[in-house]
Amino acid sequence: MERGGLGPMSAVPVAEFRPNEGSLTSTLRTLLFFTALMITLPVGLYFSSKAYVFEGSLGMSDRDSYFYAAIVAVVTVHVVLALFVYVAWTEGSRQWREGKQD
Repeated sequence: MERGGLGPMSAVPVAEFRPNEGSLTSTLRTLLFFTALMITLPVGLYFSSKAYVFEGSLGMSDRDSYFYAAIVAVVTVHVVLALFVYVAWTEGSRQWREGKQD
């Protein structure tokens, strides 16, 4: 019997107990990308469509342009969410298939 905490477990490298860091980094990068997209894209499209499309090109009143620009922002939020779910689903199934082959 060995003393001092050195036993059969000391021969196993520590790296085997760490989670897959490449997968974690990829997941975090995807999450941060879609978070930034979720914040900037609807707000940017709201103000730009209100000013340039609905009031500028189509000549709508302030009240109407607010309403239609809000619809554009809500549709944009839904599109970004759908893209995030698609990317997360395909990334998860790809990792599952790669893990299944090992």
